[in-house]
Amino acid sequence: MKIYSIKHVQVLPTSLDDAWNFFSSPRNLSLITPGKLNIRIQHISGSEKMYAGQLIRYKISVLPGITVNWLTEITHAQEPHYFVDEQRFGPYALWHHQHSFLAVPNGVEITDEVHYAIPLGILGRFVHWLFVKRRLNAIFDYRREVLSRHFS
Repeated sequence: MKIYSIKHVQVLPTSLDDAWNFFSSPRNLSLITPGKLNIRIQHISGSEKMYAGQLIRYKISVLPGITVNWLTEITHAQEPHYFVDEQRFGPYALWHHQHSFLAVPNGVEITDEVHYAIPLGILGRFVHWLFVKRRLNAIFDYRREVLSRHFS
C-alpha cells in the first residue's frame, strides 16, 4: 500500500484558545469544507466537546452523484495543542490527520499533516495521480482562504 502525505501550515491572527475552540468543534468542519463536497454530520458521540475516543459520522460527496459514509475517531486530543482524527470507515484505505496549534508572535500557527492511502492498488495510484492529490490540495487551499477571512 502506497502512503501519501500532505502538509499545510497557516498563521492566523488569533489566540491559541480561540483557535482550539474553533477547530475542535466538529460542527465547524462544514464551514471550512468546499460546498461541492456537501459534507453533512450524521452523528457526534458524547458531547460537542472533543475528546479522545469521540466518533464522528458524516456523509460526503466524493464525486457528483456519489456520496459516501465516513466515520472518523478522534484518537488523540491534547487541548489546546493538537488532535488527531483517523478514518474508521470511509473512502480511504488509511486516513490519519493531525491538527497542531502553536502560539507564535503573530497569532497561532495551524499545521495540518495528513497521511493517507487509496485502496485498489495500481488503480488507486492512478486515481490519486489523476484526481485525489489535486482535490485534497484544493480543499486545504479553500480552507486557507475561509480561515483567513474568518479570523481577520
